[in-house]
Amino acid sequence: MSGHAGQVKEHMEVVGSDGRHVGTVDKLEDDRIKLTKADDPDGSGQHHHYIPVSSIAAVEGNRVTLSMPADRAKAQATITGGSEPSHKLGGMTR
Repeated sequence: MSGHAGQVKEHMEVVGSDGRHVGTVDKLEDDRIKLTKADDPDGSGQHHHYIPVSSIAAVEGNRVTLSMPADRAKAQATITGGSEPSHKLGGMTR
């Protein structure tokens, strides 16, 4: 687990390395950041998406900065609710 994971709190903004918005933290689950449904990367508001904590570059104030640009983070986010990845987003789900 990332050394920054212990600093991640609910409702923090998640941004890419380019400073662009990715989502909002719902909570940490295992080794992943669970994003809120209301602010999910695919914009549907219907699913939680997950980003591995290993992608965290920094946590400062109320912001989690990832080690990749926002577009890449959104593309790699995984969706919850089954074993199928989102059609728009890549990656594995648990």
